Amino acid sequence: MFITGEFRRTIDDRWRLVLPAEMTQAVAGDDGSLIVAKERAGCISLWRPEDWQKRLESGMELLRQKIDSGRMEQRWSDVQRLGRLLSTRHQTISLAGRSRMLIPEGYRSFLGAESGETVLVVGAVICVEIWQADAWNSVLREEMPDFGDLFRQLTV
Repeated sequence: MFITGEFRRTIDDRWRLVLPAEMTQAVAGDDGSLIVAKERAGCISLWRPEDWQKRLESGMELLRQKIDSGRMEQRWSDVQRLGRLLSTRHQTISLAGRSRMLIPEGYRSFLGAESGETVLVVGAVICVEIWQADAWNSVLREEMPDFGDLFRQLTV
């Protein structure tokens, strides 16, 4: 299932956000859990736990193979850097009733939105993204002119 759409939502004074029902269904596990990840400044993403775990395991397996084959001997500082970023990039959270999520403390400043502020909840085909409004508008201005070419490249 492709996740698409754009919705405006307001972060309440307790840093909670109500997700659109169709997006909740796309990213929440059977137990109401999901993965929240830091994507880029002004954006956090939401993933179905099983999908995130598969992506994580496949990436780590490739890295493990490179380490085992000795191809990373000169890149230990990069491996450590990746480990630091990976360790702080994602967290499992649980949704409360009616698709309400609490934005974790360490993700609030990364998102760059304040309580009471409107954010955009955007379908990104394989995950859901939550964008600070100015950051989202900046991305749209930068990337929308390339939409036609990108669509053709990915669908040919």
